[in-house]
Amino acid sequence: MGWAILSGIINIPCDNPAIWRFFAELIPFAVMVAFSIIFLIIEKGEVKIPIMKNCLKGTIVGIFVGIIWIGLSVIILFSSRQLEIIEKNNVTLLWLWILSAFINVIMQEFLIRGYLYQLLKKKYNLKLAIVVTTIIFTFLHGGAFEAGVIPVINVITMCLFTTALYESEQTILAPILAHTIWNIVGAIILGGVSLADDYPSLYSMASSGNEILSGGNYKIEASVVVMVINIALTIFFYVQYRKTAELAKS
Repeated sequence: MGWAILSGIINIPCDNPAIWRFFAELIPFAVMVAFSIIFLIIEKGEVKIPIMKNCLKGTIVGIFVGIIWIGLSVIILFSSRQLEIIEKNNVTLLWLWILSAFINVIMQEFLIRGYLYQLLKKKYNLKLAIVVTTIIFTFLHGGAFEAGVIPVINVITMCLFTTALYESEQTILAPILAHTIWNIVGAIILGGVSLADDYPSLYSMASSGNEILSGGNYKIEASVVVMVINIALTIFFYVQYRKTAELAKS
């Protein structure tokens, strides 16, 4: 993980938390992209990251799925009074925090479903690519292990769902946009999804119902409701992927 080591030793001399966070996301992203380009050149075009293929459809599907994903979770949890908004916060440079979260998602998706995923899929098989990258994604969200079993399952099923979305739409733009909407709405707007500790939220929410349903102190991302939605989306896009694969063979 040379990109992680290199980005980690670069100092960011800034006292403004929003600007500091922006560069804290931008620098490792830029380093990772540079390393990815180098490795793709080394592979001489044999390994490719699908970006422009089906980009329009993938963009539309990714946005729509992201809205359904976070929207359905929020509607169920709020309408059943499992979660409630308790206050509105003043967030300076909200747009920059949102941009930083977007960059973070792109970095995660390229790390998980970029060069490494495509290399494993090309050199070995799809199953190995899914297993390895799901393990990496889960450990990148190590805080879930402290939160309990359901949050860990939610991280795993989230990765499986977005991988199924990726394979179904054949462009990395689809999981990037779905993941972005989940993080921006769930974390920066509602305060019910965890990002880095310094990320603010426009609203604060609290659990007011059953801990398993509401997610307790960990809110949306620790709810069994999200687990069910993740599994349903995984199954749906796996079926879509199978249909696409069968059509490609015929």
